Amino acid sequence: MDKLQTIKVFIEVAKQQSFSSAADVLGMSAPTATRAIAELEGRLRIKLFNRTTRLVRLTESGTRFFNDMQRIIENLEEAEASAAGVYSTPSGILTVTAPVLFGQKHVMPIVNEYLGMYSEVSVKAMFYDRVTSLLEEELDVAIRIGHLKDSNLFASQVGIVRRIVCGSPGYFKKRGVPKYPEDLIEHDLIFPATFESTTTWQFQNDGKKELIKLSPRLMCNQNAAALQAAIEGRGITRLMSYQVGEELKKGTLKAVLTDYEEDPLPVNVVNVEGRRANAKVRSFIELAAQRLRENPFINVGKT
Repeated sequence: MDKLQTIKVFIEVAKQQSFSSAADVLGMSAPTATRAIAELEGRLRIKLFNRTTRLVRLTESGTRFFNDMQRIIENLEEAEASAAGVYSTPSGILTVTAPVLFGQKHVMPIVNEYLGMYSEVSVKAMFYDRVTSLLEEELDVAIRIGHLKDSNLFASQVGIVRRIVCGSPGYFKKRGVPKYPEDLIEHDLIFPATFESTTTWQFQNDGKKELIKLSPRLMCNQNAAALQAAIEGRGITRLMSYQVGEELKKGTLKAVLTDYEEDPLPVNVVNVEGRRANAKVRSFIELAAQRLRENPFINVGKT
């Protein structure tokens, strides 16, 4: 086995943490993969993996070697793809994900514009109200709301959004406007279950956290349903500013308790390859970042 193929075996074993799984990915037998690593360790005169009957983990030396080799392989693959035109002309299938209402309201217009710009690209728009794994679910680009926990992602911040407590003018005329968070206890509340995972709402008062235990009168498993119920005057809800921005502008909803809002959350466009991403990913991120930064409902201050 040549050196390049041996390195590819090493990288795959490190990723899979298994000789048999790596062999399956590479289309070879497990003994062949095991021999390749043994030969590599013999040539380098270092131990790359700690092995047990159940686990395969990189040693400290193996981790350093993995980082160096992965960069080399990525540069090689980038050069090959560039020569083939993949990195210069957007083509193929692009998979994009975002939260449901964000996707419907703010991503689909970008997708439609993108499709008009690049005739050789098809798009899969996958909208979920949950955190998706780009690698495991084979997604190219995601729009994430909130602070990122995955340090392996490449992110471009495109805005900020707020959690807004709101209701219809008709509801407030009938029931009064809450002046303090604890006043919500006396109101009809609409909870979007996909956004609010608990019946306790958190507020911020002079930099201090304030928790209010509430009893919703209506719970919805879709944010759009909670939004519509609030517009119709069924009660007070709390949604993200990008979800209610149009309604606040039109006056069908009114924001309350703005002095008690928590800190805003960042909006990021993320992917797993960064500058090494192919043309379809890079071109979509460039367009999406520009359009989202121009979007008045994505970069919001207090109203």
